[in-house]
Amino acid sequence: MVDDIPGLRRILTQYRNIAVVGLSAQWFRPSYLAAKYMMDRGYTIIPVNPRYDEVLGQKCYPSLRDVPVKVDIVDCFRRAEEIPAIVDDAVAIGAKVLWMQLGVINEEAARKAGAAGLEVVMDRCVKIEYARLFGGLNWFGVNTGVISAKRPPCNPVS
Repeated sequence: MVDDIPGLRRILTQYRNIAVVGLSAQWFRPSYLAAKYMMDRGYTIIPVNPRYDEVLGQKCYPSLRDVPVKVDIVDCFRRAEEIPAIVDDAVAIGAKVLWMQLGVINEEAARKAGAAGLEVVMDRCVKIEYARLFGGLNWFGVNTGVISAKRPPCNPVS
């Protein structure tokens, strides 16, 4: 499981296509806010939710297996008990990272994903981690825990 600053920074720098499972079309939902934030920073967001045809101006797919493009990160905004099925889909489509959002903890699913070759991030928010590691949170007086005399490398926009 990836739980260190260099690992999180590497994932967020290396991978650019994020399928957001459970992405809501309601602007005030955490999934929407996180996806919009990452989209505004140059990431490709692929909404996955059977309730919608479109979210954030992007075609929305009913499941991961229906996504016709390459997915690097599967960002899960679903309950912990739903994660094992998402792992199966993530493995089937060749995703590289399974990212479980804040409060989503499923050790069994994490082991299953890791055994299948996926990197796993659990109980972390992609938006918060991006802001913490590449700048943004400290503007609000938040102690990010990242101490360095050097600025972090800029995340290249593809």
